[in-house]
Formats: sequence, structure tokens, C-alpha cells
Amino acid sequence: MSSLTLSLVGCGILQKEVNFLIAKNNWPLTTDFLPASLHIDFNRLSCALQAGLSRHTNEQTLVFYGACHPRMDNMLNEAHTLRTQGQNCIEMLLGEEEFNQELGKGAFFLLDDWAHNWDAVIAKTFGSNIAVIRDIFHDQHHYLLCLRTPQSDDFSLEAAHISSMLDLPVQWRDVSLDHLENVLQTAISRKLDNMHAQ
Repeated sequence: MSSLTLSLVGCGILQKEVNFLIAKNNWPLTTDFLPASLHIDFNRLSCALQAGLSRHTNEQTLVFYGACHPRMDNMLNEAHTLRTQGQNCIEMLLGEEEFNQELGKGAFFLLDDWAHNWDAVIAKTFGSNIAVIRDIFHDQHHYLLCLRTPQSDDFSLEAAHISSMLDLPVQWRDVSLDHLENVLQTAISRKLDNMHAQ
């Protein structure tokens, strides 16, 4: 492997989008994506991320995650690496301003990977009592905001199912990859600058 090739270890939620941008920009990145559902289990996320970083111990790594774990930045400091900037993948996709606006209005953001794996993840996290699940979601959310990128699969049926389960209306938003591209480019540049400064 060339010394200028970086290993990107991170969440698989936007795997198709990240792979598209790597190819489009000819970025010097190989990828190691982790399951998108890890963010709901801090212990599993920590173990999976540390295992992922261990697989690339002798390589220059970059992490594609938001602040999805309370010890995220500590783990990355220990591994001598850095992550993409942003609170989470939705902020990286929408940009900080739009993310905060929708969050403030009560959006629960839905991407195709989450929609396709919804029932398994929700049952594991909250159990099967629909009334309890609705109460949990209604406490902070007023609608589902389904985000479609140019690489998204069709998840309209899954979104309708989730809307019915949660008793929340659905809104759709087509999203470009501009913000995500900028976040990744910035992280790559920071990493390369750090490497050259050593």
C-alpha cells in the first residue's frame, strides 16, 4: 500500500455515498465500513470501532463517524487518528444549519439503511410494545424526515410502515452530496497535513 493511501474506518450508513465520492474524486482511500446500527449500543460500537482500527494498525487511518460515542475522541486519540467533523452522519449530509433547523422542528431522520433494518433494530432496542415505542418517539419527534440521496434505494414502503408504527407523518427530502463531500475532503486534508507535519 502506498504511504499516501489512507484507510477509512467508519459507519456504513452512507457507504454507497462515500464510495461514490471516493470514486468521483479519486481520493486515496480504502474503506472498512461497520454496521450502521452500532450507534444504538455504545459497548458494541466501541468494540467494533477499536477492532476496525486494530485491523489497520500499521496504516494511516481516518474515521468516518460523528460524536456517536461518549468516548469517541478519546478512542481516536489513543489510536492516533482523527474523524470527520460533525455531530452525526445526518449533519454531515445536510450541513449543520439545515440539520439543526429540522431537529428543532421535531424531525426524526430516516435513511434507507435504517428503514430497511428498522424492525430488527427497534425490537432489539425498545421491545415490541408499540404504545411504548410511540411514546418514546412522540416525546421529541413530530415527523419522519426521509432523506434520499442520488445513491439511495427506494424505501417508500418501509417509510410508510414506520410512519404507521410510530403514528408520525412522513416528509421527503432529496439531498445532494455536497456537504458530505466537503466533510470528507476536509478530513482527508487534515489527515494528510498531520502526516506531513510528523
